[in-house]
Amino acid sequence: MKIFWFLPNILTFTNLFSGCIGIVYGINGDLKTLSICVLFGCICDFFDGFFARLFNVDSSLGTQLDSFSDLVTFGLSSSVVMFNLMLNSDFVISSNSESNFLNYLPFFSFLIVIASSYRLAKFNMQRKTNYFYGLPTPANAIFIVFLPYLFEHQLMESINHIINNTLFLIILVLISSMLLISNFEMPKFKGGKTSKTFNIRREFFILISIVLISFLKFAAFPIVILIYLVFGFLRIKF
Repeated sequence: MKIFWFLPNILTFTNLFSGCIGIVYGINGDLKTLSICVLFGCICDFFDGFFARLFNVDSSLGTQLDSFSDLVTFGLSSSVVMFNLMLNSDFVISSNSESNFLNYLPFFSFLIVIASSYRLAKFNMQRKTNYFYGLPTPANAIFIVFLPYLFEHQLMESINHIINNTLFLIILVLISSMLLISNFEMPKFKGGKTSKTFNIRREFFILISIVLISFLKFAAFPIVILIYLVFGFLRIKF
């Protein structure tokens, strides 16, 4: 199957290209198009690893390319979303003075890029295990870029103003960054080959995710990631 040896890298480059497009839209304030590009990047990111294993074409070059792509598509895009949200948050908007430090608060969102770069570098140096150390960058990105959908949903109508609160957004950036660089053991979707317990847990998680997405559409993604985090905190492996 050597004819397919470059397919994983093509998907990796497609992931990177999609992330670049999304970031351009995000810089211009179109966070919904950015979120679709990130979602497409996630699909490419999943299948580049899938085909690399299927055709047995794992390589150190592919691993490095994958990390560089993830840093842009998932790390930088998350920061761009948070930058936009903080730029339009209450404390920042209310600061009229050009010298006011609050005007520079949105740049704090790029802490996520720094944390993502550290997380990806650490991942490349670690031995392969049945779990991730820290929150994976795609999961972190899915949570952040789809967060506006959740707060726009009618279920969040009574507290949807929170997403415009500068302090809430700062705390979110800090938590996101800490989870990325943490040593929490987060489950992988490829668990043990013979363990029914792992498969049952994985299928249960997938079933819950499908039900939530069916009812809430894009607004479900942040909730799915929160459930995934709970699985990790409870040390539940797939």
